[in-house]
Amino acid sequence: MNTVAITQVQSNRERNAFIKFPWQIYQGDPNWVPPLLMDMKTILSKKKNPFFRHSDAELFFAWRDGKLVGRIAAIVNSSHNNFHGETTGFFGFFESIDDAAVARKLIATAKNWLRGKGMNVLRGPTNLSTNDTCGFLSKGFDSSPTIMMTYNPEYYLSLMEAAGMSKCKQLYAYDFDKTMPMPERFVKFAEKAMQDKSLSFRTINMKQFDQEVELIHDIYNDAWQDNWGFVPMNEAEFKHLAKDLKPAVDPDIVYIAEVDGEAAGFSLALPDYNEILKKVNGRLLPFGIFKLLLNKKKIKRIRVVTLGVRKRFQKKRGLAPAFYYETYRSGIEKGYAQGEFSWILEDNTLMNRALEGMGARLHKKYSIYETEI
Repeated sequence: MNTVAITQVQSNRERNAFIKFPWQIYQGDPNWVPPLLMDMKTILSKKKNPFFRHSDAELFFAWRDGKLVGRIAAIVNSSHNNFHGETTGFFGFFESIDDAAVARKLIATAKNWLRGKGMNVLRGPTNLSTNDTCGFLSKGFDSSPTIMMTYNPEYYLSLMEAAGMSKCKQLYAYDFDKTMPMPERFVKFAEKAMQDKSLSFRTINMKQFDQEVELIHDIYNDAWQDNWGFVPMNEAEFKHLAKDLKPAVDPDIVYIAEVDGEAAGFSLALPDYNEILKKVNGRLLPFGIFKLLLNKKKIKRIRVVTLGVRKRFQKKRGLAPAFYYETYRSGIEKGYAQGEFSWILEDNTLMNRALEGMGARLHKKYSIYETEI
């Protein structure tokens, strides 16, 4: 068998080939949702993506007999390492044919590059960080991913093991639809929490979007700081993300909770635009944008992307169930029939119990892998 050759992505032409390689891997897969090419170009742009103001990444190809057979990004996330006091390197944007030799070469390449940067652990996939898409799908291959969630062939799990990687954390995705009965006990618990006169819920004010983003950013960094793998987002990163998400926001399913008038938590749910993106094949121009606009009202699924409560309010009983209940209620009123709650850390007992309590079904799992360098 001919050896696998590695090259580093250098030109814009090569970067475009890196971005388009998944079309080779997923050809004919009905569950794959092609990413928007323009979004991928922005994510990987060291000029446009504020991630690269504090961190670095290099992109690599794997070749055999002159044919492109794999890709990987090696990532130094300085925000992660400074926050956690680690020297952990990451890999992301992994794609490969079903060949252990290719996977081993790609992982070895990432390790070698990261070793040169002083890293002693390799972890991933993160694309580029845990604030972006991350994890390999390990359960639930029977359906398409929701917006901003990953999808991959099942053989990637075997490739990781063959490359010497071990699972270090699992992420859960729960689903719920309007035909599933919400337990009476859960409803009573959520309604009782909402009767607390000190607690109030409101939807996001899109007319004051910038101020709302600042408020949510502050809650986000406070609420998640003790979570495994959390990376705080600076102002530029958060505004960049908010700008990208703004066109997708349905303000009726984005909630802010206040305790005695002080913002205590937020819940961000988005319509699942992946239902439409499957049809545009990565391109909004010239006609994809029309498909998006014409089909926007046909979206029947939402994804609860994140739910955060400030640390000092996290012991206030019923906040998480109340968020879920309000999102469910408003989602049904808006005509959404299904919801996914993702992702939740496998050991986030509070959130997992809340979702199990409302009758949600654990539908998908995602795995993060790790090895020493």
